[in-house]
Amino acid sequence: MTQGRYANIIIDISHEKVDRTFQYKIPKELEGKIEAGMCVQIPFGAGNRLRQGYVIEVTDQAEFPDEKQKEVAGIVTGSMPVETDAIKLAAWMKENYGSTMIAALKTVLPVKQTMKHKEKKKITRLLPVEETRSVLGECIRKHQAAKARVLTELCKEPVLPYELVTGRLNVTAATLKSLQNQGVISIESENYYRNPVKLETAREAGLVLSKEQADIRDNVLSDFDQGKRKAYLIHGITGSGKTEVYLSLIEGMIRRKKQCIMLIPEIALTYQTLLRFYKRFGDRVSVMNSTLSAGEKFDQWERARKGELDVIIGPRSALFVPFPDLGLIIMDEEHENSYKSETMPRYHARETARYLAKMKKATLVLGSATPSLEAYYGAKQGSYDLFTLNKRLTGGDLATVSIIDLRQELKSGNRSIFSRKLQELMEDRLQKKEQMILFLNRRGYAGFVSCRACGYVMKCPHCDVSLSQHIGGKLVCHYCGYEMRQPEKCPTCSSPYLLGFKAGTQQIEQQLYKRFPDIRVLRMDGDTTRTKDSYQKILSSFAEGEADVLVGTQMIVKGHDFPNVTLVGVLAADLSLNDNDYRAGERTFQLLTQAAGRAGRGRKPGVAVIQTYQPDHYSIIKAASQNYEDFYEEEILYRELGSYPPAAHMMAVLVTSAREERGEKLARQLTVLAKNFLKEGKAKASVIGPAKASIGKINDIYRFVMYCKAFDYGQLTSVKDKIEQYLETLVLKEENVQFDFDPVDSL
Repeated sequence: MTQGRYANIIIDISHEKVDRTFQYKIPKELEGKIEAGMCVQIPFGAGNRLRQGYVIEVTDQAEFPDEKQKEVAGIVTGSMPVETDAIKLAAWMKENYGSTMIAALKTVLPVKQTMKHKEKKKITRLLPVEETRSVLGECIRKHQAAKARVLTELCKEPVLPYELVTGRLNVTAATLKSLQNQGVISIESENYYRNPVKLETAREAGLVLSKEQADIRDNVLSDFDQGKRKAYLIHGITGSGKTEVYLSLIEGMIRRKKQCIMLIPEIALTYQTLLRFYKRFGDRVSVMNSTLSAGEKFDQWERARKGELDVIIGPRSALFVPFPDLGLIIMDEEHENSYKSETMPRYHARETARYLAKMKKATLVLGSATPSLEAYYGAKQGSYDLFTLNKRLTGGDLATVSIIDLRQELKSGNRSIFSRKLQELMEDRLQKKEQMILFLNRRGYAGFVSCRACGYVMKCPHCDVSLSQHIGGKLVCHYCGYEMRQPEKCPTCSSPYLLGFKAGTQQIEQQLYKRFPDIRVLRMDGDTTRTKDSYQKILSSFAEGEADVLVGTQMIVKGHDFPNVTLVGVLAADLSLNDNDYRAGERTFQLLTQAAGRAGRGRKPGVAVIQTYQPDHYSIIKAASQNYEDFYEEEILYRELGSYPPAAHMMAVLVTSAREERGEKLARQLTVLAKNFLKEGKAKASVIGPAKASIGKINDIYRFVMYCKAFDYGQLTSVKDKIEQYLETLVLKEENVQFDFDPVDSL
């Protein structure tokens, strides 16, 4: 422990004005007890109100004379200490993504509170059986029925679970205490960990790797043994066995007494992934995600910190689990948007994992069937070693893909959601008892509700977005949760033709029952997966053949492996193409390739049908041929021409305010500041905006955005620093400023 008389502390207030350390004197009674990372109470401000803060450093160097220093009031009991590496990581995130230090610290500390350990009690018989029977006889004579029940069972079993005795045998704690005082039994308790992994499964050995898979494993582990800490990208087509490579790499790291973090993009993937890992590595595997209780999170954190776990699996927050000897970080489906945080600091797990791996002297492995342009561009530039897996492990071919022009379907009189070809294939699969997946890139019963007479669209009164139609005549805002009943007539022209654009998952489910009355349907979207185990239940039911078709949004096309699925239908491929975003083509290609990859993963050949109004778009054509290289070469040209990531870097500055004119004024001030700063430094950078954000208002808060583009990331962080310095000179009451580097969504 660092000895020192002063503590430099970050105050637990997420505000730019206090985003620095404040020095406090350590009182005599706490000297030697306070160390970096501890949560403490300190008097703060003119009124000396007690606030919490985190100790960043303990030192003997005084910044002010002792008489001007306030004292630390005490250590916050029950709080989780922040380790030195976590403080270093938080400081890096604050600098690279723009946020307050306290917000960065809270990000790297997903578990905030220590929790009581769970206790397991047992009752042990202390006397031989004959003596116990003698005591039992005495109890029967004295009509001590409760004691008699316990002793009867203890004559059969020398040790009984405490809960069984108090519950099933209906015996009170006082009765057990009396027997303990008599020296007949002992009551012992032991702590145990809450385990979120509730799997009963036998251990399994790994599969025999193909030559290509074994080469990847051997290269990575050989580099590690030679002290080379590199980053790798595995580009493997769907079904090529990337997960088996991950498992063999982890096995190699465990043999080397190292711990591993396995990042997956969404909670939806946890169950299948976890089952596979648990079969291989047993109970030294655990999970960390948002569905865990506070107690479960704390226990996994403790197990990892003590080195009692080898592998932790989870989405981006699993990156911050405090392994003492981290050797490997794997980031599966690295192209997924969910790896980017939507709150400050808006960090990306890919770059953060890269920095963490460097800091911990660990290896980083990224994997995807459709790598992000950032990762593939990095591989082309030499930042990542690139490995390719282009054969399916089953020996089968990729699915045969057909593109259906929905304009022609309409011309020929087909007004159904399903093209004629898709209907024929669905009929065929039902007869063969094979399964299908139908994918739609949106949520709810319908998109928007509009008047067919005047064109009026029902909008949320608090957000600048249309309301979505749900079953039961409800209109719902998916941004703020506002709900209202759908009116019978148009509020503008009183026309009765107020109808929904019916292309939601619930609508598809209804149309399936109409077309195939006996079909068994499971639906998986944001509305059906709100409870803790809902993902697992739906996926398990489908895997066990309890449904013919799985209908859903993006979560159903990512990473799942169903051998009996031989048909995938993409019902509206264009929806993601119409996003107001430079990544729209990349997202569409990735979604369609991933969707097609769900078909034919077993021994039976697979077919994918892509229904679209834009059959000539390059991302749809390349996805149908599942040719990533061709897509990359075309897409990177557009990025280079427009100076978009990864060819250049981009920073979005989002200004929000409850008052429109104040928000717009501040956005203009920051734009002028950025332009002048870059002009003075003669930087090769451009500033765009300000303008209203793509959604100009959410929950009655107005939103304005300004973008900076530069080839040098450092120039953007310099602009961010300049803006932060300027904001410190202002008195902002309603305005808020957020930074987003290389944003994955348009703001």
